[in-house]
Amino acid sequence: MNRRTFTQSLATAAIAAASPALPAEPSPRAEAQPQSSSIPFSLSVMLWTVFRDMPFEQRLEKVAEAGYSNVELVGEYAKWTPDDFAKANAARKRLGIRFDATAGLGHGVADPASRDALVAGLTDALKPMETLSIPAMIVLSGNVIPSLSREAQHDSCIESLKRCAAAIEGKQIDGQPVKLLLECIDPEENPKYFLTSAAEAIEVVRAVNHPQVRFLYDMFHEQIGHGNLIEKLEKNLDMIELFHIADVPGRHQPGTGEINYANIFRKLGELKYQHMAAMEFIPNGDQVAALREAKKLALAAAAV
Repeated sequence: MNRRTFTQSLATAAIAAASPALPAEPSPRAEAQPQSSSIPFSLSVMLWTVFRDMPFEQRLEKVAEAGYSNVELVGEYAKWTPDDFAKANAARKRLGIRFDATAGLGHGVADPASRDALVAGLTDALKPMETLSIPAMIVLSGNVIPSLSREAQHDSCIESLKRCAAAIEGKQIDGQPVKLLLECIDPEENPKYFLTSAAEAIEVVRAVNHPQVRFLYDMFHEQIGHGNLIEKLEKNLDMIELFHIADVPGRHQPGTGEINYANIFRKLGELKYQHMAAMEFIPNGDQVAALREAKKLALAAAAV
């Protein structure tokens, strides 16, 4: 599954049916650890963008070879058997990899008519998340509904996230509170998508006012849609739990386009951002080398 297909269709994920009744072994790392003591945040890789022609366990090996110990998923496990889950868990533990977030809910928060199905899908998703020790779920708004006003859909985003927050209230996975991470998509990738602005999405998250609901700041989407990336992160860092990293145009590695990622990473270091920044780019050339260079850039720029 790729992110474009996922965000445009919000196809129903068969997560609950695919997950096994396997106990999740707690990881010895209850908190995400930075890859260098000189930077305050951790680095991750969104798996859909890299090594897509390899089996799942080999993809994790390549990520580890590139120097990363965190991986994000997009419901790759939706049709896994119990044996598949066991193999994935064995591989991540052998490689010292932690799955820090996933996506794959079949409904968005902007449609009040699908709210009950959204909450049910989130409840079902907790089972594979627990099995794989994934503490965060990425949440999308879904598309504009022509029969509803902009205000009604904005309010639906708030109410749906409040309902979802109630469903995960106090729940922990791998020693961490379960988090919901609201993400925008730019209007060029999906002209029908509702939440295309970080400013509006952050308004939604602030209105929900729940410690388990936070914002996923995708720099690629926001640059295409609105720009002014650093000022928004400075003003709203308290709401941001995750950054997604890719350059514009083309969704390639930092340094290939118009976003000054050295300045962005430097600002995150200065502000002592303490959560996750995930590489979600499609590499030009050698994939391991591109991931290594992106990590090198982050470590050099954000050193404090």
